[in-house]
Amino acid sequence: MTEAATVARTPGSRLSTIPFSHPDRVPAKRNIRRAWHHFWEFKKDKEKTSEVFRFFEHLPWLGMPEHVREYLSTERGQYVFETEPFLPDILDDHDMLRREYPTGSLAHDYCDYMEREGLSAAGLVQEYDDFRGDRPRLDDQIEWYADRLRDTHDLLHLLTTIGRDTLGEQALGAYVFQQRPSHGHLILGYAGAAVIKANVKTRAPVLRAIHDAKQSGKSCRPIAEESIRELLTITIDEARSHLGIGPVEWYQKCQDIWEEEGIDPLKILADDAKTSVYREDPVPSPEELSKGPSVFAMQEKPAQEKSAEGQDRHERA
Repeated sequence: MTEAATVARTPGSRLSTIPFSHPDRVPAKRNIRRAWHHFWEFKKDKEKTSEVFRFFEHLPWLGMPEHVREYLSTERGQYVFETEPFLPDILDDHDMLRREYPTGSLAHDYCDYMEREGLSAAGLVQEYDDFRGDRPRLDDQIEWYADRLRDTHDLLHLLTTIGRDTLGEQALGAYVFQQRPSHGHLILGYAGAAVIKANVKTRAPVLRAIHDAKQSGKSCRPIAEESIRELLTITIDEARSHLGIGPVEWYQKCQDIWEEEGIDPLKILADDAKTSVYREDPVPSPEELSKGPSVFAMQEKPAQEKSAEGQDRHERA
């Protein structure tokens, strides 16, 4: 995996024929009130992935176009652009991955993970297409890069060991903040953790887990800028070492505490989960959120002990 170097574009390549930014592309703008609305809609029904897309649409990474331009001016960026036009074609071809990649490689671990979780890269693409509705694809270089941010999401779950539970999705958002610095990732993480604290009686240090994930993510190379074909050839431990992925200790501590408390992480904040409000602090308002992530410098408060033995405050799945 070579280091990047700035080079000229090759005539006749995909990079020379696909526009950097489509003429119909509208410059991204922030609208924190609209984003906040979609955050709460997602909280009501966590199966509505479209609400997450709408959330980030209103809290975009404003510097992404310039970052994409810089990345695609490098030899590495151009190589990845030419050889990996659409990641789901690679990631969802499990027969090919198992046949052509070595046993024990990340490719096999990825297939096992996706099959165990019942996931596919194409499934996430479909959810995004449903969100986009009648709006046409722009098929420019910016969209290619944005697609890779989406399509590597589940691979990053596997590599970081951050799960797909409510806290896990929030922690992964904080983890990737350095790779794609939209404050939406921090708001989704910290505000989501605050909602857990406000509604679930638990000792789990959920806010610290978000902060720890954010700090851990600082050392991780942007996975969207890697050759995924090359990454899949090595072992999962080698891939973690190459990317700079270390342990996310406080997220795992939350999982361990929830196991002790009889709480199923996948059921947290679900409509049928029995939870108890114990935190008096209000969830941050849109005005507070607009000031940035510094408002989330909160101290963990220990939860009250369960009041009576046998009182069932939480249900397992």
